Amino acid sequence: MDRPRPTIRQVEYFIAIAKALNFNRAAKRLGVSQPTLTTQIVSFEEALGIQLFERSRSGTVLTTVGRELLPHARRVTEEFQGLIDRAESVSRGPAGTYRLGVTPTLGPYLLPHILPALHQRYSALKLSVREEAPRDLEAGLVSGQHDLILTALPVEDTRLTVSPLFKEPLKLVLSADHRLAKRKHINRRDLEGEAVLTIDEHHHFHRQIEELCGRLGAHVRRDYEGTSLDTLRHMVVMGMGVAFLPALYVRSENHLPLKLSVTTVRGEVIERTHALAWRESSPARQLFREIADEIRALVARDLGDEIGAITQHHAVPEKHF
Repeated sequence: MDRPRPTIRQVEYFIAIAKALNFNRAAKRLGVSQPTLTTQIVSFEEALGIQLFERSRSGTVLTTVGRELLPHARRVTEEFQGLIDRAESVSRGPAGTYRLGVTPTLGPYLLPHILPALHQRYSALKLSVREEAPRDLEAGLVSGQHDLILTALPVEDTRLTVSPLFKEPLKLVLSADHRLAKRKHINRRDLEGEAVLTIDEHHHFHRQIEELCGRLGAHVRRDYEGTSLDTLRHMVVMGMGVAFLPALYVRSENHLPLKLSVTTVRGEVIERTHALAWRESSPARQLFREIADEIRALVARDLGDEIGAITQHHAVPEKHF
C-alpha cells in the first residue's frame, strides 16, 4: 500500500519542534495540543519512512537524517509562502509580512525616510523590523530569522544576494571647547595622537573607525566604548574624546550642532556603504530587488544632500563583497 503523502502543515510542525527541541513548547507556539502535534509528527515520519527525532526523558534531539532534512524543510515552507505571496501580488500587489533586520546605527535614522513611501507603494506589504549587530544580521538571514536585511558592507556569505544602496559619509564631531572646534578646516595631521571614541567591537562600524584611526595616526579609546551613537555623542560633549558619527545620525539630531562642532577631515574620504541583502534562494527575491530600487530612488530624492545614492546602473546585486 502506498504511503500517505506528507503535508505542508507537517513540515511546519517538524521545523517548530526542531527549533524548540521540546514537543510541549512547540505545541504551545503552534497553538495546538501536544497529542495532536505528536500524532502529526508520527504520521510525517511514517510517510517519509524515517525517524526525525530521538525522544527520551531528558529531552528531544534531531536524528542525523533529521538534521540533514531540516534545511530542505525550511526551503519548502519558504517556497510555499512564496507561492501564496505571488498569488496575492498578482491579484492585489505584493502582500505578506517580511522580517527586516537592520543595524542600530542605521535603522532609526533611515527607516523614517523610506518606510512611509514603501507602505504607500506596497499597501498590502508589511515589514517587521528588528535591530541587531551586522554579524548577527547576516547569520540570522542565512538561518531564516530574517527575510532581508539593511546593513553596512561587507556582507561575506556567498549564499546571499547583496544590492548596494548608498554611501554615507562619517562626520567628525568634537566638543565645543575642543582645541580644534574653532578650526575652519581639519587636516589629517591635526588628528595625530587624538583619542577617538567608538561603539563596541561587535559592529562593523567599530572596525571601520579602527582602520581610520590607523590612517590618521589617532587611536581608539578602548576604555570608553559606547553602546549606541547617542552614548558616543554624550561622551564627546563631556570632552572624553572625538568621534566619527554617521551623517544620517547627525542629520536626525537637529540640536547636535548647538553642543558640538561638526566637521569633516580635508583630503580624507570617510564613508560606509549600506546595502539590502536577502537569500539567493528566496522566492521573494524579485520583490526585494524592486524594494532596493525604490530605496535608492528615495535616498536620491530626499537625502541626496547628505548621502550618495548608488545609481541603479552600478547597483547590480553581487553575491560576495
